[in-house]
Amino acid sequence: MVRIDATGGALGEVSTPMLAVGLHKGESAPLELGEAADAVLSNEDFSGKEGETALVYAPEGIASPRLLLVGLGERTSFTLDTLRRASAIAAKRARALKLDDAAFALHVSEGSAARVAAAEAAAEGAALGLYRFDRYKTNAESRELETFTLVHDDEDEVAGGAETGAKLAAAALLARDLANEPSNAATPEYLAGKAREIAERYGMEATILDRAGIEAEGMNGLATVGRASENEPRFIALEHHGGENGDPPVVLVGKAVTFDSGGISIKPAASMEDMKYDMSGGAAVLGAMETVGSLNLPLNVVALVPATENLPGGNAFKPGDVLELHSGKTVEIVTTDAEGRLILADALSCARRYEPAAVVDCATLTGACYVALGDHASGLMGNDDALISEIQTAGEASGERAWHLPLFKEYTEQIKGKTADLKNSGGRYGGALTAGAFLKEFADYPWAHLDIAGTAYYGKQQNAYTPRGASGTPARLLVEFLRGRARDRTTEEA
Repeated sequence: MVRIDATGGALGEVSTPMLAVGLHKGESAPLELGEAADAVLSNEDFSGKEGETALVYAPEGIASPRLLLVGLGERTSFTLDTLRRASAIAAKRARALKLDDAAFALHVSEGSAARVAAAEAAAEGAALGLYRFDRYKTNAESRELETFTLVHDDEDEVAGGAETGAKLAAAALLARDLANEPSNAATPEYLAGKAREIAERYGMEATILDRAGIEAEGMNGLATVGRASENEPRFIALEHHGGENGDPPVVLVGKAVTFDSGGISIKPAASMEDMKYDMSGGAAVLGAMETVGSLNLPLNVVALVPATENLPGGNAFKPGDVLELHSGKTVEIVTTDAEGRLILADALSCARRYEPAAVVDCATLTGACYVALGDHASGLMGNDDALISEIQTAGEASGERAWHLPLFKEYTEQIKGKTADLKNSGGRYGGALTAGAFLKEFADYPWAHLDIAGTAYYGKQQNAYTPRGASGTPARLLVEFLRGRARDRTTEEA
């Protein structure tokens, strides 16, 4: 990953192959940039529209041989996510120019917290924007930007923010790598191996259950979904003990179906290759734990990842089957392509043993959520308004937005079974909500559910820092949520 540095001093004196400066629409360039920026603005070659760029060679009056102007749009609509995107644009342009180093000016003076937050966002944007997954390409481009330097008078504060921002980006980068891996590589055991690596790196406690352990634990949903696959299921538990002994942990749960054919209720062939991304929830949770460890958050955090494939076969589960899940509730199988809620139900039931302060699950659960919200926001449901508010706030701060959807009692009526307590599909209408209502039946603690079917991966580049393929969503949202809890705890103790 690119190294993110910080430096102070006047912009005109920064020695770098390319200096990038963000400008708001209709505003003048900083005086220290000399005549070069003014010439571009006076010729109306650059208006400051968000995402717009203008590259000036050999600009007069500054040390850098290249000056890149990046549009930030209207000042009134500026957010930290605008800054993430601008930083990503600058870093990617520097790489395209085959430069080793580049610098990005931070014009933030509203106080210490604002400067640190801006540095975090700019560092995130650069690291995320430079991401590419090309390890299986034999002629992949090997040239990478080595250093990206943030420029601000308060070098120490910006350096601290840059370091944190790089760690925040690492959550999404790991999640992207895991989800982009082909399913013949990223098996349930592969994910278990990555969890062990995280545990060893940061001194976490890891527990991995194989098929026999899953069956002995009574996780019949996970055991049954993975029954027809030669790649056996795994149940992954990671525990970060950063809080006080006895403090209730926050539990993160991530669906990890490493390939979903639909099982007996097989999916159409078109785009089935994208079903390698059906483990994006689990990937995001593992990515979040990477950053929880690197930041050493002062919280107790548990990650639970049920991992399996869903394939047809002679011993595959079938529509009409009835399963008794870990909680003791019975479920009638209407379709084997609604398997994610079965393995999540087992994980949510297992979460009870931790007596959690809160549980947040994330899953590529329903195409219905994609239809409802498109690919610009994850669906958010839950049983605790305060927790829902925390998640939405973290989504806005991280740029991984979530939209609150209802769980009216009528949705629960839709999933009542004929021959069992519940059925695993409520039909076509309100599909995202009936799936959420199903999960709610297994959560008797503060709980929130993120349906990331529309935001976990993209068929084309979404924005400057989110490429085609896996997005890493909602790994950074989860980390921001946990950071918020850690800040609240620190405030209470003070």
